[in-house]
Amino acid sequence: MKAQNYGSSDYLKTQDDIYHYIDAALEDGHPKVLLEALKNVAKAKGGMANLAKETGLNRESLYKALSQDGNPRYETLTTIIKAMGFRLSVSPLDSAA
Repeated sequence: MKAQNYGSSDYLKTQDDIYHYIDAALEDGHPKVLLEALKNVAKAKGGMANLAKETGLNRESLYKALSQDGNPRYETLTTIIKAMGFRLSVSPLDSAA
């Protein structure tokens, strides 16, 4: 029996799943975690070619921006996140605040 590789994108079935996944990546605080999460979401939502179509950015630029060495501009990140059906927002660190 051949073992299957685990892929996060296989478990991102709903917008709610994706929301919690991206939110956890943002909470982690490490930029590379967010880039990997966005890459996995792109895969779950039809791949980089589909994301390129949705964002108007070229596929090669998206691969570079979301790579481990990527350092995308704020505008690129917000364009990607908007194409995924979300927006960036701010919330207090202390839920009582």
